[in-house]
Amino acid sequence: MRFGRLAAILFSCLCSPVLAADAEPEDYRMDHYRAPVPATLEGAIVVHDADAHRLWKAGQTAFVDVLPRPPKPANLPKNTIWREKPRRTIPGAIWLPNVGYGAIHESTHAYFKAGLQLVTDGDVDHPVLFFCLSDCWMSWNAAKRAIEYGFTQVYWYPEGTDGWEFEDWPTEKIKRFEVPE
Repeated sequence: MRFGRLAAILFSCLCSPVLAADAEPEDYRMDHYRAPVPATLEGAIVVHDADAHRLWKAGQTAFVDVLPRPPKPANLPKNTIWREKPRRTIPGAIWLPNVGYGAIHESTHAYFKAGLQLVTDGDVDHPVLFFCLSDCWMSWNAAKRAIEYGFTQVYWYPEGTDGWEFEDWPTEKIKRFEVPE
């Protein structure tokens, strides 16, 4: 009897965080972006490593990396040259940093829409896959936002480049998307 009760408590403790991580919030994640993500995203198709790779090889889906841009350290001495760490991503992806925060400025919305316009030729029915790193809410938020913009074939790849690199698939250095003037 004692063992059964202990096992039930242990099972409850071990499973509760997993169940909580699977719950899809109604709105955007606003903080703690590196945390377990839900298993679903209403309106999107969730894909994992093999399916993401299949979509990439088929070449019909736009891949959008939304990893945030690293901030320049505030305590750098004056006249210090700041060089961002290069981003390695899935070949052919566009990098739209900072569009996955829970709340974004209108200029960031415009930036995000310009990037999506470029990779889809303005076709909201063009398939688009969003990713970041594993356990990163940025891609979940960005995919949700694209659905709200009216995109109809949205894929979300929660393992992101962490899963991609674990499978030993190719990556390439990328620069963030700059809006043409």
